[in-house]
Amino acid sequence: MIWKTSALLVLAGITLSGQEFNSWARKLEARGITVSAGLWDAGTGKALDRHRDDQALVPASTTKAVTTYALLKTLKPDFTLETEVWGDLKGGVVQGDLVFKGDGDPLLTSERLWLLVRTLRKQGLERVTGSIRLDQSAFDGQREPQGWENTTADTLPQVLPLSVNFNRDEKGQPVADPERQARELLQRMLQEAGIAVEGKATGPGEPRKLLGWTSPPLRALVLDINKWSNNFMIEMLVRKFGAGSWPRGIRRIQDFYRTGFNLGPEAIQITDGSGLSKTNRLSARTLAIILRGAYHDFEVGPEFVTSLKVIGGEPWKLRVKDANLARRVRVKTGHLDRVTSLCGYLQTPDGQVRVFAILLNGPARDEDIWEQVSRWAN
Repeated sequence: MIWKTSALLVLAGITLSGQEFNSWARKLEARGITVSAGLWDAGTGKALDRHRDDQALVPASTTKAVTTYALLKTLKPDFTLETEVWGDLKGGVVQGDLVFKGDGDPLLTSERLWLLVRTLRKQGLERVTGSIRLDQSAFDGQREPQGWENTTADTLPQVLPLSVNFNRDEKGQPVADPERQARELLQRMLQEAGIAVEGKATGPGEPRKLLGWTSPPLRALVLDINKWSNNFMIEMLVRKFGAGSWPRGIRRIQDFYRTGFNLGPEAIQITDGSGLSKTNRLSARTLAIILRGAYHDFEVGPEFVTSLKVIGGEPWKLRVKDANLARRVRVKTGHLDRVTSLCGYLQTPDGQVRVFAILLNGPARDEDIWEQVSRWAN
C-alpha cells in the first residue's frame, strides 16, 4: 500500500536549532512535565527535532486525529448514516406505532428532524393510531467506553444510535433521559406538521420502511469533530464503526493502523475515540507517522488536513501571540487535567511543510507549546 510506505519516518540526522529545542524540553522537565515531542519533514520523513518522541503519554483530544483519519480512510469521505422511519401506512394513517430507527447519525439536530417530519407529511402521513417509538437496537447496552472512570467524561451525554441535538438541553447540558427528549420533540413536531398521534394500544400491523433520512457525509462530520473537538460525535461514529460496540470500533481502528502503518497495539493504546480517557497512550512519533501518512494520502488526505484548525482566518481560529503563524499552521489540540497536547502541520517561511507533535503531561500551559511551534515555523 502506498500510504503504508509513505508513512515511514527517518529517525536520524537531527538538525535545525536542536540545541534550542532540547533546552526547551529540559526546562519543561525541570517543572515536572513529561515531554514527548518532535518535528519531521513532511516530504522526506527526516527527523529535524526529537525529544523522547517514542514515549507514549496521555494524548487528550489529539486522539481524534488518529480516529478520524482511520474512519475517513476505511469508510471513505462520502459515507453517510441513515435514520429510518417505519410504520404500517395505509391511506394516510399508520396503524400502530410510528418507529424511528437510529443508525448513529451524530448530527441529527432539531432543524434536520423538522425537515424529516415535513417530508413524512408531504408523503401523505396524516395520523398515527399508536405512539412514537424509538428503535435503539443498532448499539449494544454499554453506557460508556472503558477508561472513563474518574474522568471529566461525566459531562458527556449518553451515546445512543438515535440522538437528537447531541442529547443536550437548550442550555447545552446533558439530558438525563435523551429518549424522552427525542420522543417529546418528535411528538411536538408531528403535531405542528398536522400529523395526529393518538397513542392508542394497537396490534403489531405490517410495518414497512417509509423514509430513510441521510446524514451529512463523513467528510463534513469529521470537519465538525476536529474543528470543534466534538467528543459526542466521534464516540457515536466509533460505536457505529464497531457495529454498535465501542471495543469493536477501537479494535477496527487498531487493526487499520497495524495493517496500513505497521503500528501495533502498543503504539495505538486507546480505549475511546475522543481522548477523554486517561488510559489512552500515544507518542509524538506515532502521531507524526499518522499525520505524515495522511498528508501523502491523495484519496482522503485533503479532507483530513482541511478538518484541522487553522491559525487565524476562520470561526475556529486559535488565538496565539505570534501573528506570523496565521494560515501557516493546521493543528489538532488536546486538553485534559494536567495534559496539554498539539499535533499537525506547519509551513516554514521558505514553503517547506513539517509534521509535528507535542505531548506534555504535567502542569503545562498552552504557551509552553506555542513557544516551540513558533520557533519551528520561523
